Amino acid sequence: MEKRWVLKQQGSKEDNEKLANELNIEPVLANLLTQRGVRTFDQARAFFRPQLDDLHDPFLMKDMNLAIERIERAIQNNENILIYGDYDVDGTTSVALVYSFLKEIYNNVGYYVPDRYSEGYGISLQGIQHAQENDYSLIITLDCGIKANEKIDYAKKNGIDFIICDHHFPGDELPKAEAVLDPKRLDCNYPFPDLSGCGVGFKLIQAYAKVNNIEFEKLIPYLDLVVVSIASDIVPIFDENRILAHFGLIQLNKNPREGLKSIINLSGLAGKEISVEDIVFKIGPRINAAGRMESADKSVELLLAINSREARVAAACVNDFNDARKDIDRSITQDALRMLAREQEFGERKATVLYDSTWHKGVVGIVASRLIETYYRPTIVLTASNGFATGSARSVVGFDIYHAIESCNDLLENFGGHMYAAGLTLKIENVPEFSKRFEKIVSETIREEQLIPQVDIDARLNLTEITPKFYRILKQFQPFGPGNMAPVFVTKNVTDNGEGRIVGASKEHLKLSIIEENDPFRNHSAIAFQQADLYEYIHSGDFFDICYSIDENCFRGITNLQLNIKDIKVNSTIEEVEESSLNNS
Repeated sequence: MEKRWVLKQQGSKEDNEKLANELNIEPVLANLLTQRGVRTFDQARAFFRPQLDDLHDPFLMKDMNLAIERIERAIQNNENILIYGDYDVDGTTSVALVYSFLKEIYNNVGYYVPDRYSEGYGISLQGIQHAQENDYSLIITLDCGIKANEKIDYAKKNGIDFIICDHHFPGDELPKAEAVLDPKRLDCNYPFPDLSGCGVGFKLIQAYAKVNNIEFEKLIPYLDLVVVSIASDIVPIFDENRILAHFGLIQLNKNPREGLKSIINLSGLAGKEISVEDIVFKIGPRINAAGRMESADKSVELLLAINSREARVAAACVNDFNDARKDIDRSITQDALRMLAREQEFGERKATVLYDSTWHKGVVGIVASRLIETYYRPTIVLTASNGFATGSARSVVGFDIYHAIESCNDLLENFGGHMYAAGLTLKIENVPEFSKRFEKIVSETIREEQLIPQVDIDARLNLTEITPKFYRILKQFQPFGPGNMAPVFVTKNVTDNGEGRIVGASKEHLKLSIIEENDPFRNHSAIAFQQADLYEYIHSGDFFDICYSIDENCFRGITNLQLNIKDIKVNSTIEEVEESSLNNS
C-alpha cells in the first residue's frame, strides 16, 4: 500500500542549537524535544526525569471532594460499596485498582463487570439489580457511566447512589450522580484531560489517601495497573500520563503483582525490559481476551490474585481465551475481506460498514482494525446481539469517527468512544440507512490525503549521526506512545551491501545491511517487516530511500542497534506540513 511521507514541522535552527548547547546534545535531538513542546532546560529535565511530585493535585478535578465525602460516609455508615467497571483492559485494571485499595481499609466492598453479550457496555439494569439483591447502596463506576443518565436515575429511586469515574466525552447533560469525575467535563478545570479510565481511578485513591494521611508510597504498587491501562487504551503519553507510565513501567518490571507476573511469563517477556509496545501487543490483548470470549471476571480475578498458584491458574485461562480469540478474528477478517471483494461499488466508497449476524461480538473491533490495514478508510463492523446490531468503529489518522457516528445519532440506540475508536448499537433494520448516511458524511468531510496511510517523519538523519551517545539519549525519550511516538527518521540514497535476504515464517520480511552513500564502509543492520515484495529491487544494488525508527535487537545474548524500516521508496517525495495542518491531519 502506497504511503505518504510527511515531515513534521521542524524547530527553528536557533532554538534547536540553543537547547542543544544547554543540554549538550545533538541539534537533531533538540529538534525532537521542541517538536514535543520541550523548549527549555527545566522542561527537558522534567521530560527526561519524570517525578511523582509533579502529579497534579487530584482535588483539581471537579467533584473530587464530593466523591471522597460520599465514600467516607459509606464507610462510616457501614454501607456496602460496589466497584463497577467496563470489560476491557482499562475497565478491568480500574476495577482491580480501586477494589484492592478499598479492600485494604474496608471490608464491605465487592466488584462487578458487565457481560459483553447479555448486558453490553456500561451500566446495565442487571448490574443495578445485582446491587439491589446484595444490598449495595453505593456504586463506583470506572471507565463507564458518563452517559448512563436514565439508569442512574432508576438506581437512585431504588436507594443506590453512584460515583462516576470516566474519561469519555459526556453527553449534553451529566448524570445525576453523587459525584461525576471526568476530566473531559466542560466545567472541569483539571490540568490534564487525557487520563485513562484507570488513571481517573488512581486520582480517586490518591485523593482518598491525601485526606486520610495514607503515605503516597503505598499507592506506587498500583502503578503497574495504571501503565497497563494507559498503553492498552492508547491515551496520549505526555504530561501526567508520562509520569504515571514511567513509574508504572518501573513497577511492572521490578515488582509486578502476581497476576501480571504470570501474564509476563506466558507472553515470553520474562527477563526482558518490558515496554509500552510489549503491553500493547502481548499483555493487553491477553487481559482483554476474557471479556471478548466469555467473562471479564476472569481478568479481574487474574489481576487480584494474591499468590503465584492462583495467578498461574487464572493466567492460563486468560491465555487460552486469547488463543481462541486469535483464531476467530482471523476467520472473521477473511470472511469480511471476501464480502468486500464481492461488492461492486466498494472501490468508490470512502468508508466501510459491514454487518453479519453470525460474527463474534468480542472481536469486531479487532476485525475493523485489520480491515483498515487492507482498505485504509474509516471502518465499522457490526454483528447481532440481543436483537440489535452492535459493533465497533475504527478510524484513520486525522478523521474523527466519533463525530461522524454522532451525526447519525437519530438512527442509533446508543454510542460512545473517542476520535479514533467507538462502539455503537442500533436496530438491525436501521443498518442499511446508517451505512448509507455514514458513507455520505465521511465522503463529505474526509480529505483525500486522509485516505492514504501516512508516515510521520520527525527529522532527516545521516546514518553517521547514529552513535552510542545519540541512542542513549534517544532511549530516554521513552515511554513512547501517542503524543510521544518513537521518533521516525528519513535517510535518502542508501543501498544494501548485498547480504540482504527474505526472512520470516511466510517469507514476508526483509533483513538488510544498509550502506549510506557517503559512508560506504559502515553497515547498519535493518529489518523491514511486510516488505519482502521489494527484495528484487533492493538486491539489484540501486539506491533507495528509507524512513525508520531505531531499536535494539537482542540475538543470542548480543544486543545491537537496528533500523526498523517503516517504508522504502525510490526517489521519495517528502511533504513538509505546517504544525497546524499536522494537528488536523
